[in-house]
Amino acid sequence: MFFYYLMPVIFIIGILAIAFEDVIKVNKAASAVGMSILLWLIFLLNAEHFFLINPPKHICEFMEVFPALKSMSVHDIAFEFIEVQLIRGLGDVSTTLFFVLGSMAIIDIVDTHGGFSIISTSIKTRVLRKLLWALCFITFCLSFVLGDLATVIVMISIARKLVPERNTRLIFSSMIIIASNAGGCCSPIGDVTTLLLWTGGNISAIHQIISLFLPATIMLLVPLTLASFMLPKNGTIQPATEDTNNKNYINPQTRKLVLYVGLGSLAMVPILQTAFQMPPFMGVLLGLVALWFITDRKYADSPNEAIQSLRVQYVFSRVDISTVFFFLGILMSVQALIVTGQLTIMANIMNGIFSESKYIAITLGVLSSFLDNVALVSATMGMYPLAELGEFAQNGSFWTLLAFCAVTGGSILIIGSAAGVTVMGMEKISFGYYLKKFTPLALLGFLAGVITYILLF
Repeated sequence: MFFYYLMPVIFIIGILAIAFEDVIKVNKAASAVGMSILLWLIFLLNAEHFFLINPPKHICEFMEVFPALKSMSVHDIAFEFIEVQLIRGLGDVSTTLFFVLGSMAIIDIVDTHGGFSIISTSIKTRVLRKLLWALCFITFCLSFVLGDLATVIVMISIARKLVPERNTRLIFSSMIIIASNAGGCCSPIGDVTTLLLWTGGNISAIHQIISLFLPATIMLLVPLTLASFMLPKNGTIQPATEDTNNKNYINPQTRKLVLYVGLGSLAMVPILQTAFQMPPFMGVLLGLVALWFITDRKYADSPNEAIQSLRVQYVFSRVDISTVFFFLGILMSVQALIVTGQLTIMANIMNGIFSESKYIAITLGVLSSFLDNVALVSATMGMYPLAELGEFAQNGSFWTLLAFCAVTGGSILIIGSAAGVTVMGMEKISFGYYLKKFTPLALLGFLAGVITYILLF
């Protein structure tokens, strides 16, 4: 019994270690992977005891698929069950990991080719308030295609070129966080949490876009309008100059080709999934192969070392593998809690506290402001299996509202989303600065978006 209740305690400690990564000075990937190993190890060493005290429904389904197991001892059945569930869970998790890895590689290829400089040089306005609105809406749209994490990296780089004065740029950077999360919530590939809900069958791409586009827009407009008053009314800046990185090595036609193929391949992922039932990770890898083919053909005979470093085989040395390991640890931890029946117990507790499912989604959104939203959404998917009808069916109101709340709730605090943490590191924004100036704005936007969704649907 002790080990059964130890598992959720380890999970909570692991989530707190991830949330306070900067305090304990341990990379969140290490905390996540270590947590998953501990959870599976406890299950492995006490499998027979787990079966006897609280046999989860997965075991009954397992016995129905393999009736020959009924003649085996409980001990042998337990280990057969763990082996099958571990392999099955790893297979499900791998689809998400390959999607993340492929999309990160595509974005790196576009960036190293200077594709995103096309965006910065196309912005001509010199008025600060207009520039803030322009950058935020570009961020909103790019998050829809690239995902919020990749988008903030691109947009902060652009903001540095356009707004050299640091204090002013902090306003831009903070609003970029809010805009990226707002755009990411209404796209199936806009955030890892929406990706999980989409690939898990909880929500379809078309339904998510149609249902959440207006609430997401409201979520952006409310804080953006208020943040505009932080800038001087007639404040201006100098126009951006063209990025000269790789200018001597890459012709403009190649730069544009890589940009269009990269962004186009990411945008095609939900279309390919809807039209041909192609898994999202295969759609992303198809785009990566296209860029691989283009760059290999163009650079194969070049003696220039700088050109050779742009080829895809060198990209993987620059991809943040720790992020991939982080997702591996989180998702495998949740799989351990699912197969041991822990999340079913948690779901029953939450159902007893909240009278309506929308309050559960809103609460999870607020929690995502300081806890990892990937873990929260993964756990929630395990707590509430898909139903045939009602709020918990595919495209049900609970899953749709959860997609909105889990992503945009991360904007309430700067540590609440991967985008926020990334910008915090890039621009050295303090927790207190964001808390004082932008947490109230993000909270107002979050509540306005939630109310908009509830009134509409």
